Amino acid sequence: RAGAAFQYLLVQKAGAQKNVGLIQLNRPQALNALCEGLMAELRRALEAMESDPEVGAIVLTGSQKAFAAGADIKEMQNKTFQECYNSGFLAGWDKVSVVRKPIIAAVNGYALGGGCELAMMCDIIYAGEKAQFGQPEILLGTIPGAGGTQRLTRAVGKSLAMEMVLTGDRISA
Repeated sequence: RAGAAFQYLLVQKAGAQKNVGLIQLNRPQALNALCEGLMAELRRALEAMESDPEVGAIVLTGSQKAFAAGADIKEMQNKTFQECYNSGFLAGWDKVSVVRKPIIAAVNGYALGGGCELAMMCDIIYAGEKAQFGQPEILLGTIPGAGGTQRLTRAVGKSLAMEMVLTGDRISA
């Protein structure tokens, strides 16, 4: 249910008719880094909103400083490729892209790496003046892992996507 307790999210119904599901990423100490716990909670919140007949649309947001600064590197850094592959690492991250109700990403601050990918999974992105989008994984010796290369190419075109993925450069709204 929308009112269920979450550790990493603030979830409520908003709007005059309480028909907008509002999901706010709430890990401020980690700039809303996407850890496994947060992503499991997000899937649960999205399932609740999708099955709620009163909810017509969903808004996914973060804080003024960060929508989501990427996947939680501290959680990932010691995992081998085999561990990630065998455990289904990143499985379920695409839940946002398969929800049938419209999802709007309200982005301000950093939307980097997995955070950028999460925003791009939404149907609409509203970007604030301080929004910064980027795929800086190359700076850590890896590439976007949750469909970011394909979604970014569709969103900004091949040339800019290649530049962003290969240099780690960011773009503003």
